[in-house]
Amino acid sequence: MTELILQLAPQEGYTRSLLDGVRLMRADRPLGRTPVLYEPSIVIVCQGHKRGYLANRVYHYDAQHYLVLSVPLPFSSETDASPQEPLLAVSVRLDMTAVADLVIEVDQQTNPTFTAPAGIVSTPLDATLADTTVRLLRALRSPLEARVLGSAIVRELCFRVLLGEQGSAIRAALASHGNFGRIARVLRRIHTDYALPLDVAALAREAGLSVPAFHAHFKTVAATSPIQYIKSVRLHQARLMMIRDHVTAAGAAVRVGYESPSQFNREFKRLFGRSPGEEVREMRSAFSLMEPAQLAEAAAMH
Repeated sequence: MTELILQLAPQEGYTRSLLDGVRLMRADRPLGRTPVLYEPSIVIVCQGHKRGYLANRVYHYDAQHYLVLSVPLPFSSETDASPQEPLLAVSVRLDMTAVADLVIEVDQQTNPTFTAPAGIVSTPLDATLADTTVRLLRALRSPLEARVLGSAIVRELCFRVLLGEQGSAIRAALASHGNFGRIARVLRRIHTDYALPLDVAALAREAGLSVPAFHAHFKTVAATSPIQYIKSVRLHQARLMMIRDHVTAAGAAVRVGYESPSQFNREFKRLFGRSPGEEVREMRSAFSLMEPAQLAEAAAMH
């Protein structure tokens, strides 16, 4: 797995693969605890070590554990890596429609017991899932194999995850039933419509919950309040716009729904620890050899 990812990801950051939704992650240096925003995905690390921090929980993803997110979540991550032993991983975005069909298939053929749904889990990597990952990486070396075999291997990989040690909690989350499902739909709506005016009371009505119940269930799933979640998504998106599209801080603030540039600057610095200008300069300095698209994706990973 290490050799294959080194071939497919010759430089730091995210590298697009021949399959939409499958990307390679590489870091050649340690990275301190940094805010990140992950979409629903499976992240399998073959070398190095990442730690995800959400509320009072720590999620390890390394050569022995993979990470699964069933909803889009902002959290913070920390990376152990070096030039001699870079962090190497593959990220597979979850196609919610395809995964929903798999959840139904698996639940029909097994005897599911009630398990509380989980928005993020860290699970031991078993030999079967590791073998599926290797076959996916091999297919990604060939345009023909990626086109003919790739989607079937991705489907198998998702299937293996749903049958894994914490598969029942992941299936419960992806089935989008009950209060977790109501909040999951709201999270996806915020993730898509972050630039629009978003009113917490209106989001609670969409979820079919009272405002107090909405706040309580939201915090259970996302480990933060609705307002803080919306702010975090907007600030992450603004950061990418400034790095990827050379948008000014004021321009990015308007694009993601801020009316006050000064409020945007304050909240950006509170989240990332640097002003917008300092953050963009730091990213461009750290990854000076990258193309703009690669730079944006490196920023997303960190």
